Amino acid sequence: MPAESTPGGRGKSRRRAPRDTRRKGLKVAAWTAAGIVLLGGTGAGYLYFKLNGNIQSLDIDQALGTDRPEKADDGSENILVLGSDTRSGGNRKLGGGTDDGSARSDTAMVVHVHKGHKKASVVSLPRDTIVDRPACTDTGGGSHPAASGVMFNSAYSTGGAACTVKTVESMTDLRMDHYLEVDFSGFEKLVDELGGVEVTTTEDIADPDSHLDLKAGTHRLDGEQSLGLVRTRHGVGDGSDLGRIQLQQSFVKALMRQVQEVGVLSNPKKLYDLADTATKAVTTDSGLGSVNSLMSFADGLKGIGPGHLTMATMPVRYDPADPNRVLPVEDESRLVWDALKHDRPIPRSAMENPAAGEARGVIDAG
Repeated sequence: MPAESTPGGRGKSRRRAPRDTRRKGLKVAAWTAAGIVLLGGTGAGYLYFKLNGNIQSLDIDQALGTDRPEKADDGSENILVLGSDTRSGGNRKLGGGTDDGSARSDTAMVVHVHKGHKKASVVSLPRDTIVDRPACTDTGGGSHPAASGVMFNSAYSTGGAACTVKTVESMTDLRMDHYLEVDFSGFEKLVDELGGVEVTTTEDIADPDSHLDLKAGTHRLDGEQSLGLVRTRHGVGDGSDLGRIQLQQSFVKALMRQVQEVGVLSNPKKLYDLADTATKAVTTDSGLGSVNSLMSFADGLKGIGPGHLTMATMPVRYDPADPNRVLPVEDESRLVWDALKHDRPIPRSAMENPAAGEARGVIDAG
């Protein structure tokens, strides 16, 4: 097996975890939650309150009002997951890009947890998609008028999380039951706390904008390198956001494998450190804004393994007026959203994206 690279530049051999152990990757959230309860039960309850105080939450429901898609009554759930692209604070030096104090949704995924919570479908929304943004109200009470023909991620820079949820619900006709956001610096620290993530690249990746330079082979990436990988777009494929999404989807599987290998249940300090980092890294809707709520939510996902996770991208085509933008393919996109609305698998025909991205397979997801 190829030697893996480390931040210090020395290679060493590493045995890949057996395939069947990877199926338990998503259970780490439930393990972490259980560990928090155990910590509290041993007289260290103050740790619970410290973790609870780490979590930032927003009252999305109040900002969105009542003009929304109806909640599903079949036991399924939809969660909008965002990676924030703010350049302020600890994020300023990470991942390239402008430093103008603004905030953008760099990554957006609709996670649909199917009835019974034994499988999930994840649909990535390209940030460069041209959409009609509805009028919205942000969580501070500010009003923002509707806009036509704007980039999808402008919803976040315009009105934050609430306007992004409003835009996604308008595009999909799906009710977002929850919202979860991870920022750059939090992502970097979380990967470092896990001890890095092992990936195998099938070709060289070089992108000075995201500070990434990897030769083809197996590498153990630290937090900064991992962030560069999930943000790179010019170093692989066709240089579009679609190629970046394909890298992100492969990285998620690698991250799940690493989570399984850490063994947090046998190491209380590692468990706490990981929980401390994770709770500092996220912003949630008020429904998930406590350790108890996150614990209950995570427990509902513990039966989902990587083998039961379907990953797709909203069908889009390149914009003839601007090759750096994409347009939704309406009929195929509707097939995707209708399938999730009725808690069905996404049709294979809707997963063939006219805009290729050309980065699939650059990371060997195993």
